[in-house]
Amino acid sequence: MNSTARMRGEKRVIYGQPSWRLAATEVEAFVTETGGHLGPVTFERKGRKVRPYSVAPWTEEAVKVSMPPIIRVLRGDFFCLPFGGNAGAFRGEKHPVHGETANARWRFRSLETRAGRSCLHLSLRTKTRPGQVDKRIWVVDGQNVVYSQHVVSGMSGPMNLGHHAILRFPDTPGSGRLSTSGFAFGQVFPGELERPEQGGYSWLKPGAAFDSLEKVPTLDGGMADLTRYPARRGFEELVMLVSEATAPFAWTAVAFPRERYVWFALKDPRVLRETIFWLSNGGRHYPPWSGRHVNVMGLEEVTSYFHYGLAESARRNPISERGFPTCLALDARRPLVVPYIMGVARIPAGFDRVAAIRAVQGNRAIRLESRSGRQVEAAVELDFLQGGAGW
Repeated sequence: MNSTARMRGEKRVIYGQPSWRLAATEVEAFVTETGGHLGPVTFERKGRKVRPYSVAPWTEEAVKVSMPPIIRVLRGDFFCLPFGGNAGAFRGEKHPVHGETANARWRFRSLETRAGRSCLHLSLRTKTRPGQVDKRIWVVDGQNVVYSQHVVSGMSGPMNLGHHAILRFPDTPGSGRLSTSGFAFGQVFPGELERPEQGGYSWLKPGAAFDSLEKVPTLDGGMADLTRYPARRGFEELVMLVSEATAPFAWTAVAFPRERYVWFALKDPRVLRETIFWLSNGGRHYPPWSGRHVNVMGLEEVTSYFHYGLAESARRNPISERGFPTCLALDARRPLVVPYIMGVARIPAGFDRVAAIRAVQGNRAIRLESRSGRQVEAAVELDFLQGGAGW
């Protein structure tokens, strides 16, 4: 289709939230007006339907008005500016949890289809730190991929930020196999993630450093294998990896051998330097979680000091002291572009855990290679991560 089709921004109520629909031949996606959460997303929508993202179980329930919008909406993937809890103010700025971008109402700008690509454009004028964020999400005919781009303009000063994808795993221990590209440093959240007296529980050793996701220290002196999930029912965990920044792109992947597909995310590690894993498996017994948020994992591509927030990420911290950035320097004269790619690919029998993802076909596809030696290719336009022409 060479002509351009512009469609009105009609909304539907999806899991309790007014949302805009975006679709191509292989993908159907919804984006909420409140918080701009991307989800649900259906891949391979004309064949076997794959819906990897989590939608919180309370989204259609009556909840307290005091509950932050992000928690009421919680689903799929959303953009955080700044990332984290933001409990403390920074230079007079007091941001909500994960920023206005994950909580405020987005404005519809356009929904456009051109040459087999559909793009939803939303925008948000921020108040706490005045500026603008433009959200553009593309889906492309023939590809099981979602391309997400956020452009931050009109702001100056340090800022931590990131994406917050959330997957729902089958209710079978170890059904998902997690892996990433190389990382320079790994650590368990150094604080007290959950408190038993408040109805929350964690099992990993706070602050423990590790160099393999297969061997992460626990409170009892043992080791946990984080590459197999679901696991450790009844606990909430948080770990962070610092991505190697020398390759053209970094990746995170979860293979589901029984379901015969793999979910992957690709990023520019010079923009999003860290990866945070939030393993949520029924460890919160206070509302609205109430022990029912299970088999869920957040795979969060960020530049941040864990999920503390802007104040902790902008000042010196143990990660930045190691030479790894935990915030970016925004310049009002120079918009910041944050590209991010997520998708799925079918995998053959015997494909276990992803060992490598490589660019092939002149950056028009990726090859996913498993530890067991099986391979699969998926159409992905990698130039998107470097602001390639045509987007």
